[in-house]
This record gives sequence, C-alpha cells and structure tokens, in this order.
Amino acid sequence: MHQVERAIFDIRRGLPVVLQSGDELLLVQALEGNHSVRTLSALAKASPALVMTRHRLAALGVSLDAEAGRLPLHDELSEAELSMLSVAPLAEHSPAKPCLNGLEAANAAEQAALTLMRRALLVPAALCARIDRQQHDAIVEQIHQGSLLRMSLEAAQACLHGAPGMLKRVSEARIPLAEAAEARFVLFREPDGMREHVAVIIGELDIERAVPLRLHSACLTGDLFGSLRCDCGEQLRNAVADIDAMGGGVLLYLAQEGRGIGLANKLRAYTLQDSGLDTLDADQVLGFGEDERQYSVAVDMLNALDISRVQLLTNNPTKISALTQGGIEVVSRQALYGSLTDHNHRYLSAKAERAGHLLDAILGESPR
Repeated sequence: MHQVERAIFDIRRGLPVVLQSGDELLLVQALEGNHSVRTLSALAKASPALVMTRHRLAALGVSLDAEAGRLPLHDELSEAELSMLSVAPLAEHSPAKPCLNGLEAANAAEQAALTLMRRALLVPAALCARIDRQQHDAIVEQIHQGSLLRMSLEAAQACLHGAPGMLKRVSEARIPLAEAAEARFVLFREPDGMREHVAVIIGELDIERAVPLRLHSACLTGDLFGSLRCDCGEQLRNAVADIDAMGGGVLLYLAQEGRGIGLANKLRAYTLQDSGLDTLDADQVLGFGEDERQYSVAVDMLNALDISRVQLLTNNPTKISALTQGGIEVVSRQALYGSLTDHNHRYLSAKAERAGHLLDAILGESPR
C-alpha cells in the first residue's frame, strides 16, 4: 500500500506520477491546482489530454459510451478555458462545446487516473500524457532516479476500494455522550493511511442478537456546525439516542464527507446549488456520480467487531444492499429523520425523488 499512499500524496501536491499498463506508460497529473498544460507537455515531450468522467461530459451535454473521455489539448489553452471544460457549469450555448472536438473514449490507464483523483478527494479530472517510444527511456530514467513515482494500473484501479480485510484497529476510549452516557469510540485506519473511521459502541454490545446499527457519513458542516442545508447533525444525534433506547448498538462514523466527494468538493457543490442546481446535478457538474461512497469499509468494521446481524437505522436502500452484499444480515430497517425546514427541503426532496431515499413520511410535513 506504500506505493498508493505516496502516489496520492504526490498527486495532492500537484506532482505527476506514472501509471504503467504492460509496456505502456501514462504520465498523470491532477488538474486541480495545475491550470497550465505546459509543465506536463515539457516532461512528456508531447501535448497531454484532459481526461473527464462521463458524469462531467453529460453535464457538458455530451453522451459517451465509456466511463471517461479524453480530449487532446494544446499548450496555449488558458486557465479559464480549462476551468470551463472541467468544472464550470455550462449554459446551453456554452463556448466550451466547440472545444470538445476530438473527444474520444479514455483507455483503462486514463480511467484509473481518475480513480486516483477521486481517492485523493480532488476534482475527478486529470491531465494525462501517453509516453511514446522516443521518450520512454527518459521517463524510466527519472523513475529510477526517484524523481517520478511509477505505479501499476492494477494498483490504481483498486485504490478506491482500499484493501478489504486489512483495516487496522488503532485505538479506543470511553467517551460519555449527551444522548448516551455509556459509549466507547473505536478508531479504525485504512491501510493506505488516507482515512480513519470510528465505531461508536453504545451501551453493552450483544452480538448474539441483531445489533442496532447506524452508518453515518461524516458531515462537518451539519454534524459540528449545525448547518441548515442538511439534516445530518440531527440524524446523528437522533441515531445515538435511538440506539441507546434500543438497549445498545453501534454507530459507524465513516470518513465519507459529501457522499464520498470530500469537503472541498462538497463546498464547490454547495456553490453550484446556490446557482439553482440540486445536490445530485451539482455533483455531476463536478464530475462525480450521484453517490461516491464505498461501504466495504463498514463491512470490515462490523467483521472486526464480530457483528453479522443488524437492525439498520436508515432511509437509504443502498446501505441495505451494500451490507447484504458484504455478508451482513439486515434483519430489519428503522427510519431515521431530522427536521424538515425551508433550508433543507430541496435537498431532501432531491434525495427522495432522484436517489430513492425513503422520506415520504417527513416530506409530507410542513417545513419549519
């Protein structure tokens, strides 16, 4: 995992890395923070391509029968033009559309480059340069000198899912909570060191019965600051109180901010929502799918706690499916609501109407 960890570190610092697929090399650099193609062009001795997800292309009005597309670039492309192509919302007659001439399906390595961006919690757009035979030896020499990191295509493709079964239990402590005086926090760290997740064990854990369980994705704005744009903070505290009232259970606090896109991208999406987009469309404009979360880590945490049967507190059918596919028996589901307000009504409606969340009971109320 050290290779993946260093690659993500380099990418977040704006440095290029090399993906190897067989004998072919691909030079990859994050678009975020790198609005000039000249640096990569000089290193590759060739003009790079901008690689974008099918979600971003759909937001640009382009349907592509592939998970990602590559658009050859020229050195004179300005910062404004790159931003227009990669993250900016577009009007119906945007000047970006003529710039999409030459778009083609991305290959496996270029798609893996976007996987690295998503794992690094950056905008899923990358500058990629295919290394030809003339430049191959020069790039390999820089790899041997340590100035460029090389990683395999397979490692890049797998990095988003982590390493199943290798989650590390790091530390734990008793932490009384306002809604549950008897609670213990157990911290787990993913093998590449990128994320840490917490299992909050409430009351006495009885694994002989179906354990009350909440999967809660971190929401800094809602959980800590009480943002009115969502109901996450209320759901978090209501879940702790409900689990305590049910005689004890577990809340898994997962480091998956903004449905898995990270805090920086979540704030970008909020700005797009202020211009009129709903939460799902805003994520798509940035290049993300409607939900980027991975629940395999939740399965690993439950396995580490010897929990195999649960009563799940959720409004999201996807969580039920993910746990079931991971071998966890979901015996029953309990709804979990926050308050409906004028501020979060549009957000909750989009989750119900477009993502299938089971919110009919609360959406039938009048907002506060």
